[in-house]
Amino acid sequence: MKGEDGAKMMRILCLHGFRTSGSFLRKQISKWDPSIFAHFDMDFPDGIFPAGGKSEIEGIFPPPYFEWFQFNKDFTEYTNLEECIAYLCEYITSKGPFDGLLGFSQGATLSALLLGYQAQGKILKEHPPLKLFVSISGLKFREPSICEVAYKDPIRVKSVHFIGDKDWLKLPSEELATAFVNPLVIRHPQGHTVPRLDEEAVCKLSNWAMEIILSQRSTNAAPVDTVDETVTNKEEEAEPKEECECEIAAAAAGAGNGIALQRREAEAVEAVNA
Repeated sequence: MKGEDGAKMMRILCLHGFRTSGSFLRKQISKWDPSIFAHFDMDFPDGIFPAGGKSEIEGIFPPPYFEWFQFNKDFTEYTNLEECIAYLCEYITSKGPFDGLLGFSQGATLSALLLGYQAQGKILKEHPPLKLFVSISGLKFREPSICEVAYKDPIRVKSVHFIGDKDWLKLPSEELATAFVNPLVIRHPQGHTVPRLDEEAVCKLSNWAMEIILSQRSTNAAPVDTVDETVTNKEEEAEPKEECECEIAAAAAGAGNGIALQRREAEAVEAVNA
């Protein structure tokens, strides 16, 4: 798919939160300045399983609702996770290639796992390396056998992490950011939601996205014919760009034990009304 300028658009797979839907996440992201992802083709699939209980967005956004996998109250045991991973790997392979992932809460947690597993050669071995990640209220898995693989080494993917001051997953979200190399952390005063962005946040996210686009286009550009021209181009690319002052955070101490992820995963009324 190509953008208005004729350039091929980068593709992002967007994974929704627990007991919501792809169309709901699309609505949540629509609160953001549309220019931010104007050069990206964004895919919003539904979770693999129908919601196994009440959704927090009932009466706010129409059904059906879905979940990616199930878990215990301490988020240390998971049901149908391997089936979910296999489904998403097949989806990414058959409908891709994709350039990156975006997720909210359960979707962000799952996205980070896929990125870590791919980096360690556990999944998506034939798919090009995913390059970018937008995490909104994500956290790490806590089962040791998963952590030992997914977060074994810092994940070398361009990542941005939205962390809410009133989010009950604030500390786990900070911990997830530390699993990535040079994460961009954007803080907001809201809770467990896809936040509305103020001018500073729009500037940071826009610059982050544009840097990725320009890097991709530079990679895809035809090689230069002579050595002299190549050197000149590299020097030009090295010139600093004028951009907003961005907060690069390598954040946070540990997240407390026994996080009850079944607490209103989508305090999603905020996501619509915020």
